[in-house]
Amino acid sequence: MSDERKTESANKDAQNKSVAEAETGEARPGDPPQEDLPKLDERFYKEELAKLQIELVKLQEWIKQQGLKVVVIFEGRNTAGKGGVIKRITQCLSSRVCRTVALSNPTDRERSEWYFQRFVPHLPAAGEMVLFDRSWYNRAGIERVMGFCTEKEVQEFLETCPQFEHLLVRSGIILLKYWFSVSNEVQERRFQHRLGKPTRQWKLSPIDIESRERWVEFSKAKDEMFAYTDTKELPWYVVPADNKKRARLNCISHLLSMIPYHDVTPKPQELPPRRKDREYVRPSMPDQTFVPQKY
Repeated sequence: MSDERKTESANKDAQNKSVAEAETGEARPGDPPQEDLPKLDERFYKEELAKLQIELVKLQEWIKQQGLKVVVIFEGRNTAGKGGVIKRITQCLSSRVCRTVALSNPTDRERSEWYFQRFVPHLPAAGEMVLFDRSWYNRAGIERVMGFCTEKEVQEFLETCPQFEHLLVRSGIILLKYWFSVSNEVQERRFQHRLGKPTRQWKLSPIDIESRERWVEFSKAKDEMFAYTDTKELPWYVVPADNKKRARLNCISHLLSMIPYHDVTPKPQELPPRRKDREYVRPSMPDQTFVPQKY
């Protein structure tokens, strides 16, 4: 057999193996084991999260004082835990400094625009951090797999995206990209869990249910997306997310390490004694409309 035929055969075998692993949900060689790790102690998790959230407040004050512009992208499969980590990041921060962008489906007008156009108005000004709960990478993922765009549009995106992100960085934006990786088995358990929770059923849309059947297609789309957009300047940081609590702590800790900052939080203030004003007369209570005391 010629060297060319051997190479072609090896590539085909590797491709078939990759598809088989995607279908079974098994980890690929080199992937960090997730299931082997023990569950985090709840008390330890809460203590560590509290420490990280204090550091996030310090980072927030640094961003505001220095006029930094920060964009953090969170991508991954459904149920991977993107929303959970975003919630823990923003929990103790000011919405005036740190805000979340989660865009709905594009309108007919937006579909006719330059693809990146509808994301640009949401980019940060000086002193702001924006967290994208899914982003322009929808085109290389859900839109491609579900057939909401053409292959020509996908290729245009893959070739243009690194240039677009390079322009963002040149303009002074700090851009970080996180991919939350979840196995087939864990995703299925989380889907089933959502079905039994009235407060979570809204998180399981018809698109989610249909995409559940397209694990292999999503794997191939993600691999090609990484091939084009996982660059030396702007790499993808992969977060193993089978264990949600570990994923949250690891992601927040890494985010803090990527933006050098100093503690510039204001010192605690002392409240002066309240001033007494005896001229004020409170209106009659029956004239006001109160919420019924049901509890």
